[in-house]
Order: sequence, then structure tokens, then C-alpha cells
Amino acid sequence: MALIPYEPFRHLDNVRREFDRFFMDFPTTNRGLEDHFLGLRIDVHETENEVVAICDIPGLEKKEDVNIDIENNKLTISGTINRTNEIREGRIHRQERFVGHFNRSVSLPGTVSNEGVKASYKNGVLEVHIPKLKNDNKRRIDVEFH
Repeated sequence: MALIPYEPFRHLDNVRREFDRFFMDFPTTNRGLEDHFLGLRIDVHETENEVVAICDIPGLEKKEDVNIDIENNKLTISGTINRTNEIREGRIHRQERFVGHFNRSVSLPGTVSNEGVKASYKNGVLEVHIPKLKNDNKRRIDVEFH
């Protein structure tokens, strides 16, 4: 018989997943759960010279509606989605498109520069290119074996 280490909090992961699945079926609101309901998902990858973050944010109408901040190797994307062509008359039977404030922060791999950051928004996709800082202080330490 194999021995399995006891993990007292293992079952809490299952509870969290069940709560997430349960609340995903509720209609969207802008009462503080923006990240969860908006589904603001960010893909982050790096190349030799830069870190690239790609984020789906449908519904932005102008560049003043989105803010990008980089501080302590943390990328924060925030803003507001305003729908100018909302239905004002009649009864709404279902409203699932997000309207309101959003905010999402992710840690970035490695050390990045605040200078030279470029961002573009096309077809509901925000793409941010962040230059890496060259770390010339790294060097290999030779180990003496006796």
C-alpha cells in the first residue's frame, strides 16, 4: 500500500471551484466583482527583449477609457466600459454585456522598464509591449570542488 501525504487544505480547492462554477451562472453586475464577471483575461509571454501582455477588453470606445500602469514589475489594466447605444426604452429581458469599471493586475516575469512601453487596441484586444531591463549584473559563479 502506498503512503499519501496528508494535505488538510486539499478539499478547500474543490470548494472554491464549486463556488466559482456556481457564481458564473449569475447575471453580470458592477458591484465589485468586475474581474470575475467581466472575464478580463490576460495572456503574458516574453521574448528576448520584451514582455508582451494581450488582453481581451471588448467595448472600449476611446483611449481615455483604459489606463495601463506598471509599478514594481506589476502590470495593472483598469478602465471603464460605457455603452453609448444602450436600450433606454422598453423592457430588457437579459443583459449580460458588461458595463462599468474594470481593474486587473498581474505580476510580470523578470525586471521590466517603465520607459518605451507601447500599447495598441484593435478589434477588442489590447496588446501591451514592455521592454525588459538588461541585467548585466548577472554572472556565473564557479564552484571549487576538492
